[in-house]
Amino acid sequence: MTRSELVEQLSVRKDISIGTAEKIVQEIFGSMTDTLIAGDRIEIRGFGSFENRDYDERTGRNPKSGIEVSVAAKKRPFFKVGKDLKERIL
Repeated sequence: MTRSELVEQLSVRKDISIGTAEKIVQEIFGSMTDTLIAGDRIEIRGFGSFENRDYDERTGRNPKSGIEVSVAAKKRPFFKVGKDLKERIL
């Protein structure tokens, strides 16, 4: 599902305008983004949780040339599926 499909479904299911649905989706995603940028964790019961994970510096390899390169340490967002969602999918 794309963002525009989510907006459309929200609009239809809740009988609101596309513009209002777009603002709601923007606000939710914006709040989630701000929370992750601040280094906090997001937990949505029954769905899952989002958190930042730290990855150490490592030595990688350029796939084209085969030369070893240093890959800097970094932070990446990580999603862990919730128990209820996992059970519904399986």
